[in-house]
Amino acid sequence: MTETLETVRTGLFIGGAERETPDTIAIADPGKPGRIVGHAASASTADVADAVAAANAAFPAWAALSATERAAKMAEAIAGIADERDTDAAILSQENGKIRFESWVDALVFEIRWNLALMIADQVDASHTLPVVPGAIPVSTEVAYQPLGVVTIIVPFNWPIAILGAALPHALLAGNTVIVKPPVSAPLATARVVQRVAEKLPAGVLNVVTGEDANMAGLIQNTDVAKVCFTGSVNGGKRMMEMASKTLTRVTLELGGNDAAVFLEDAILDDAHLDRLYAAIYDTTGQICMNAKRVFVHRSRLNEVVDGLAARLDKAVIGYGLDEGTTMGPLHSAAQKAFVAEIIQEAKDAGADVREYGQLPGGDLAGGNFLRPAIVIDPDPSLRVVTQEQFGPVIPLIPFDTEDEAVRLANDTWGGLCGSVWTANPDAAHRVGSKLVCGWSTTTAPPASTCAPPSAA
Repeated sequence: MTETLETVRTGLFIGGAERETPDTIAIADPGKPGRIVGHAASASTADVADAVAAANAAFPAWAALSATERAAKMAEAIAGIADERDTDAAILSQENGKIRFESWVDALVFEIRWNLALMIADQVDASHTLPVVPGAIPVSTEVAYQPLGVVTIIVPFNWPIAILGAALPHALLAGNTVIVKPPVSAPLATARVVQRVAEKLPAGVLNVVTGEDANMAGLIQNTDVAKVCFTGSVNGGKRMMEMASKTLTRVTLELGGNDAAVFLEDAILDDAHLDRLYAAIYDTTGQICMNAKRVFVHRSRLNEVVDGLAARLDKAVIGYGLDEGTTMGPLHSAAQKAFVAEIIQEAKDAGADVREYGQLPGGDLAGGNFLRPAIVIDPDPSLRVVTQEQFGPVIPLIPFDTEDEAVRLANDTWGGLCGSVWTANPDAAHRVGSKLVCGWSTTTAPPASTCAPPSAA
């Protein structure tokens, strides 16, 4: 039986106080057409300006503390965050669509990353002296670090709390004050978690603003904002960079990718590795920026990979994220469902071998953003299922004959965010991995076995 919670309401949190707004945003449930999970405050441009002003006012006193002092306050602020994790996870599952366990891990990772950041507090205030360059003017140069000021952190819908944990604690520990902007389509759980932490920090050090993107320019272009950290789509990143250019605001962008996984002829294809491959493709219904998006397999091993994925897809249970037994929830938005369905149909129309698995749910879930997971075997390389980031439960499996061919195909992309090489030979792993053009390349060879990670990005 499907479980749901009462409708949730969240406000803004600015300068140490919760703030309600005249307008709110209704947050839709992607699994149940017409159902509203809750309502989030919708900030005006004045609310955004107030958040920047509050963070800017709090900055001098927060930056004046030592990193150790800040770490102590941050440790107090995170204490007890797990007390409401079950509720946070249930809310996130309903507004996001992903299964409850993933939502629970999403919130857990935030706490883990926060505490890991506190472990490096002694490094924040450390300085070091550069060596004297032979033949140069004999001067002593000491390098130390200063906080920037107000930092805006904007997170996406897919793993919002965990991704926030990769930036927020480090920004605070370094002495910056922060404004968090949760995703407009799934802000509720993130706003709840951040507010509980912010309430235990000095007023203005941590603020939360939710609302329509049209009112959020001040989080980027206000001259009191020193830096913007954005995780999201490529088009979103382009908009952020363009807006930040008006005030030369620093930006860190972590965007999409068309990540390649390369299986060499000697790749280990036991259950453990096939389970990892399955997770690296289909976790969060394929909606992870670091998921494998293209799998290149030595031709002699293609059938093994197809059979291994098919065996796991046959067991997939498509359904509501809170329902016990569900292994794959809906896509987050109707638009994304339509796009993924379109590129799957395009592959079918082109004559590709497309295999779909599982059964779509009915009842009150009929019409939700559900899709059957699919694999596309040896598609034409010009098809969008190969050239574009699917961000959904479909993967192209592409055979190759030589290492050079595999590297050429893997690098023939607009966005090599991550990559992985699967082989039993460490030398081959490093040889091929070093040739992949991507931001992060992982290898899988004994004794350590890892894969392109389905982590929160």
